[in-house]
Amino acid sequence: MGVRAALAVHPDTGRGAAARIAGTVAARLRAGVDRLYLLGTADPDALPGDPDALPGDLDALVVLGGDGAVHHAVQFCAATSTPLGLIPAGTGNDLARGLGVPLDPLAAADAVVTALRERHHRPVDLGFVNGTWFATVLCTGFDAAVNDRAGRLRWPPGPHRYDVAVLAELAAFRARPVTITTDRERLHTDATLVAIGNTPFYGAGMKICPHADPADGLFDVTLVGRATRADLLRLLPGLRHGRHLTHPAVRTLRAREVRIEASGWPLCADGEMLHSRAVTARCVPAALTVLG
Repeated sequence: MGVRAALAVHPDTGRGAAARIAGTVAARLRAGVDRLYLLGTADPDALPGDPDALPGDLDALVVLGGDGAVHHAVQFCAATSTPLGLIPAGTGNDLARGLGVPLDPLAAADAVVTALRERHHRPVDLGFVNGTWFATVLCTGFDAAVNDRAGRLRWPPGPHRYDVAVLAELAAFRARPVTITTDRERLHTDATLVAIGNTPFYGAGMKICPHADPADGLFDVTLVGRATRADLLRLLPGLRHGRHLTHPAVRTLRAREVRIEASGWPLCADGEMLHSRAVTARCVPAALTVLG
């Protein structure tokens, strides 16, 4: 039967970037497969999260899109034998960054072809929360509020939306009581944000959990306690390079399971907003197979 793969294209990703390169990417992928199915939709919720829309017995599902598209693909591939291939074409591309996938989409397409030819697969951990899988970071507090606001902004384009959202949230945000329960300890504290990292990055390259390793079976948790606006302004530039860990308001934990209870705080996972006041996230080792 040969190698059979599906390419899911999310054309609105990256202000139309995915749609513009979809033909070139498909041509490159055909060099490494015997049959390529093309799946395209303007609705990121429709594909590839719907298993009925995909052929059976795929050798790989490849996603051309951003982190939102990848999040939906993860729901299909998690806890199955179907490997996931990543071709980043979005604003953040944080999972690709965290897994060392080339951020240039054509280079990533070539890497997928090589992995298909050589059958080079690797297992990675996933988080599981409220019936949903996540691959990068689950967060609550200031950072989730920033993500929510950035997702609703239409200007400016690209990663600068996060900069505008940060400034807007700084004006009103306050630390709140939070309870964090892990398989090792229980904390009651006032906090500004909590980030549970399976991989290091969120928010288009912010290294919130610098030491998170998606192959160690554990989450890395970054907790920012009570912080003033001045503290946040000093912390935020360091997020790009993981230098925030030295700030006295920052504490880190490692755990297989984390429960967060924080009334009134927004929560998001992989940049997707969650509707819950309390969540328990569990790290599931080797729940996803990726190409490369």
